[in-house]
Amino acid sequence: MAGFRVDFSVLLEPLGFVKVLEWIFAIFAFATCGSFQGEITLLVSCKGVVNKTVTAAFAYPFRLNTVEFSAPDPKGCAGTWTDVHLEGDFSSSAQFFVTLAALMFLYCIAVLVAYIGYDHVYQQNSKYPLTDLSISALIAFLWLLSTFVWAKALADIKVATGFSIISGIESCKASGTTCHFVAVTRMGILNVSVVFGLLNAALWGGNVWLVYKDTKLHNQWNRISESPTETGV
Repeated sequence: MAGFRVDFSVLLEPLGFVKVLEWIFAIFAFATCGSFQGEITLLVSCKGVVNKTVTAAFAYPFRLNTVEFSAPDPKGCAGTWTDVHLEGDFSSSAQFFVTLAALMFLYCIAVLVAYIGYDHVYQQNSKYPLTDLSISALIAFLWLLSTFVWAKALADIKVATGFSIISGIESCKASGTTCHFVAVTRMGILNVSVVFGLLNAALWGGNVWLVYKDTKLHNQWNRISESPTETGV
């Protein structure tokens, strides 16, 4: 490729090092959210059934309204147990967050290749830093937006899978039927995904400043701020 010149020293500079961190943190954001699998457990007693454990397994992308509890017995508690689903569809928020993380993983690889192979071209053409600045600012905003949206969805998921779900299950209100909430899979890993989202937003925000320092806008501002001093001298 014309102009390709390998120079790994750019990875030791702030702009290259931050890009490596962004690549790593995008992986963690993707993995902590996209790999989650959980389960809700209830203890049900009904006609002909005593303390039967029923479960509902849910996972990314958190379309809870498609998740159904297993029936307490093959006969459905003598007909009193109908199909019981969880409530809520949080797939759009979760997929927004995970898709952004996946795209940033690929984007960081492409940018790192460009930095390593074309850093000399990047430094000589003022258009490249300006383009990099615009893209970095947009990505920082998207990370912040997607993290807030995902954090709100996660809070709603915790409510939808908490002990209060029993009050919304009609089958548990049938005569002779009692339901007790037992447990739900801990969602600490999902809390971690929100933290990584915020870290990514912070990293890309810092990246904006680092790229800005390489643009002609920063150089022009320096010349303007220094000119009064030079005139006074």
